Amino acid sequence: MQRPPFLSVLCVLLASFAASGCTTTPHLDRQFGRSVDFLRAQQVINPQAGLNRDPVAGLDGKSAVAGYTAYEKTFSAPVPQSSTLTIGVGGRQ
Repeated sequence: MQRPPFLSVLCVLLASFAASGCTTTPHLDRQFGRSVDFLRAQQVINPQAGLNRDPVAGLDGKSAVAGYTAYEKTFSAPVPQSSTLTIGVGGRQ
């Protein structure tokens, strides 16, 4: 049985499409990641801040512990949300 001629052409086309995905993009790869580095550098206020060894003045220990425990309580007993967006939904008036 003889194969139809379009089948061999189709195989050649599929092989060429598959091979075209293996090519490199030197113009794109050369600049890859530079925009992220540039944006990160623009967001830094003081690039030399890590070299400063002076201690940071902040809260005393008791105030810091009280603030942290208040922060932890928000996860154990969250404040109930008001139902302003669900007024009249689901109930008969």
